[in-house]
Formats: sequence, C-alpha cells, structure tokens
Amino acid sequence: MSGNIQLLSDTLAQARNENRAALIAYLPAGFPTVDGGIEAVKAAFEGGADVVEVGLPHSDPVLDGPVIQTADDIALRGGVKIADVMRTVREAHEATGKPVLVMTYWNPIDRYGIERFTAELAEAGGAGCILPDLPVQEAGGWREHAEKHGLATVFVVAPSSQDARLAKITEAGSGFVYAASLMGVTGTRESVGAQAQDLVRRTRATTELPVCVGLGVSNAEQAAEVASFADGVIVGSAFVKRMLDAPDRAAGLEAVRELAGDLAKGVRRGE
Repeated sequence: MSGNIQLLSDTLAQARNENRAALIAYLPAGFPTVDGGIEAVKAAFEGGADVVEVGLPHSDPVLDGPVIQTADDIALRGGVKIADVMRTVREAHEATGKPVLVMTYWNPIDRYGIERFTAELAEAGGAGCILPDLPVQEAGGWREHAEKHGLATVFVVAPSSQDARLAKITEAGSGFVYAASLMGVTGTRESVGAQAQDLVRRTRATTELPVCVGLGVSNAEQAAEVASFADGVIVGSAFVKRMLDAPDRAAGLEAVRELAGDLAKGVRRGE
C-alpha cells in the first residue's frame, strides 16, 4: 500500500491556490492517552488544520521545549508504543481524509527497522515523516524506503543553515521543508521575527517545495504574520499547552478545536 505524499502535496497546493498559508498542527501520540490523542488530532482538523503532525514521544526530545516534553513524559509513562502512533495516524486519517505525518527522532525508527516503519506508516495512510535529527548525508536508506512506500521526507532547516547546506537539505527532502524560525527549542514566543522571513527567502531560492515555518507561533496574530511570507504555519506547543491546562478531556478537546479555528482565521487574513 502506498502512503499519502500526494495528498500532502495536493493539500498544500490547494492552500496556495486559495492565496493563503496552510495550517499544520502538531500533537503527540498517546497524550493524554492513546484514545485521547486520537480525538485531539481529529479536533485539530475539525477546527481548521489542513495537516497534522503526530509526534512519536521520545525520552530526550532535543528540539522540543518543556511543554511538549511534559506531554511526551505523560505519554511514555502511559506506555505508548509505535503501534499506538500508527493507530493514531490511521484513525485520524480515516476519520478526516486529511494528511497526517509523523514527527520523530531517528533512534526509534532505527531500532524498529526502516522497512517495517515505512511499510506500517504507509499502510496506516500516513503522508510521511518529519525527521529533525537525521543528517541528510545519512538519510539514503530512509529516503529509499520512504520513496518506495509513497511517503514524504521532511527535513528541518534553521537560521544557522548556510546557503550551500540549505540546497543539499532541500534537494534531499520531499513534501515540504520545515523551517525552524529561530535557534532553540519549541515553545510559544512573543514574536516570530525577521529571522524566519530571511530563512524562508533563502530556502525558497533552493527549492520548489513549500516552505512551512514552525517554532514559536501560538496565536492568530503570529499565524497571520508568518502566513504573509511562508507556505505553511506550524503550531505545536500552543495546542499541547491548551490540553495540559484544561480541567478535563472534553475541555481540552474543545480548546484544541477553538485554537485551530483561531489560527485558521489567522492564516487566511491575506486572502
């Protein structure tokens, strides 16, 4: 069975045709429970997300700040497994027909087996993977299997990336390019800043792939700012924080739905 890279590409192209940025939400699998995490992904789509990244919880998530680390810890203590991540992808995609990616560090895939992971992700209807700590020069094996199974390989670029390095990363990637708006870890910020705009400009000079910006976006105003220069706006910590702060599961799901709705309005302000 082939994965859904084409659905991802079509979804991003549709947003561009509507003269807006795509809204990409991030939520970890298994948080607050496996069932609750699946419902949260569906709620993000219901609120207006175009794409959702499902996080594979990790004990040492180097790109992630304290909010996502807290959620990952809850998921891991709850016993979340890779099979639960695949189930989350499957059920969210089947319920919505929308593209679902997995965001994961490399070690879990390496231990699980590349062929097994890519085959299962494609079978679940996944659109691809975001791999923040896999060096491009070591990604040949992954890319071969991902391409065979119809999965996108999304690499992360940062403001520190030199132009020659950007070109190597974007040449190896597919689906879209994840542009980290600043140096540091995930989390909400007061502003997303000029660094992100410059990075998008430099990245676009190397590729036809959509360039989507993450790290720091937490409200509609910031989403609108990023949407003015990027192809997609990626929001994670703000969703997770809404769930962490909610008094119960129903309230958490409603908070996710509401935030997605606000952010969806933000990415459409330029229409």
